[in-house]
Amino acid sequence: MRRPRLLAPDDQPTAVYHCYSRIVDRRPILHEADKELFRSLMVELAEFCQVRILTFCIMSNHFHILLEVPRPPEHLPGVEETLEALAKLSGAKEIGALRQQVAAFRAAGDGAAETLWLSRYHARRWSLSNYMKLLKQRFSAMYNRKAKRKGTLWEERFRSVLVEGEGRALVTMAAYIDLNPVRARMVEDPKDYRWCGYREAVTGHPGALEGIKRVVEVLLRAEGVGAEESLRSYRKHLFVEGDEVGESIGEDLQTVRGAISHEAVLKVLAEGGQISTGNYLRCRVRYFCDGAIFGTRDFVEKIFRRCRDRFGSRRKTGARPLRGMAERGLFTARALRVDVFG
Repeated sequence: MRRPRLLAPDDQPTAVYHCYSRIVDRRPILHEADKELFRSLMVELAEFCQVRILTFCIMSNHFHILLEVPRPPEHLPGVEETLEALAKLSGAKEIGALRQQVAAFRAAGDGAAETLWLSRYHARRWSLSNYMKLLKQRFSAMYNRKAKRKGTLWEERFRSVLVEGEGRALVTMAAYIDLNPVRARMVEDPKDYRWCGYREAVTGHPGALEGIKRVVEVLLRAEGVGAEESLRSYRKHLFVEGDEVGESIGEDLQTVRGAISHEAVLKVLAEGGQISTGNYLRCRVRYFCDGAIFGTRDFVEKIFRRCRDRFGSRRKTGARPLRGMAERGLFTARALRVDVFG
């Protein structure tokens, strides 16, 4: 029996859902490259469908996404804007054919056909169901082709939970998702798991940072919280939520699930949620290979001025801070936005 889709109250402009789905037979077949592909599709399709990822976790046999779905705008995008959005999708080989189709409608003066065409694409956006359908279908097709397999990849239709978007429930759900690899005893610190929203935020990915900021604004009941404060506050919350003190103990006198040691929790709270330099740099590998210039602000700016002709004409300054490290006086010439920890 299909579970009914729960919708946000009419007075709320957005709805927040925790979505999850498992691989058929719960087989742990998603390896590093598969997780990277899923993450890439997840972000790409979120932009097209106009939904917002607050955080996520991709495991070896299932995934979790905390998703904010807004209501469709009063004025929906026109044909050209819709075609531009479609063109940004990877593997968009049919964009030329779609443009020709629209041109044919206009040449024939068939406004009704053009409106119908546009409405079909509008129906795919601002929709939880359509976003999840696109994500799972596209990933399945790409995975099956790579693995030379056929048949169903997912155990069942995705499941979702409507989450109160302005209360404690949102923060608790976000922590539950980011703590998945800790519960599974894969890592002791959620920042060390490459395929979760918190790790991605720590490494400076703009979209992930915005998602965590949204969660922290609910946690602190404040608006306009900065990136660094968001990361510190969320880290403290994660460690408190994952504290072994609150876990059940098995017959072997160990926690039933993976948990964060109480000693580590106290340490993080004492540090105010600030990640130590050594641990932070473990998450910043590419800065040391692809940062172009690395050092103090003055050093980076000096080299930037000396090599001004190697940078774009719109570039005004050279130094770009490592998120979480600027206060320690470390900068690079490139603000890495994707694959920071490649």
